[in-house]
Amino acid sequence: MFSAQVEYSASASGGSAIVIMIVELLIGVLFVAGLWKTFSKAGEPGWAAIIPIYNIITMVKIAGKPMWWVVLFFIPIVSIVAVFIIAIGIAQRFGKSAGFGVGLALLPFIFYPMLGFGSATAGPALAQG
Repeated sequence: MFSAQVEYSASASGGSAIVIMIVELLIGVLFVAGLWKTFSKAGEPGWAAIIPIYNIITMVKIAGKPMWWVVLFFIPIVSIVAVFIIAIGIAQRFGKSAGFGVGLALLPFIFYPMLGFGSATAGPALAQG
């Protein structure tokens, strides 16, 4: 009958793992750079993009929502809805559509650099209530 002999190379799988890690690193750097620039355009400190939890507080502030909304990010399922509402609020602050806000929520590594490095400027802060 048939007898197939397959050889696996450890270096091939290691090489592809390195490529994947480099791509993930580039996506992460692109996201942080876009978020940093977006924060700066909104009049917030850009470095807030790299501080966990404080970046959520900054996004809530930019979106014009009350600070207690930060708590929503720690509740399962509710956090998904909060991400979309905050992203839409940020998009509207920059004069973009709700569809752009959905893009910020679903593909932040593409849409935040577009927002941060694009020509959009932040309008006045929305009233917090």
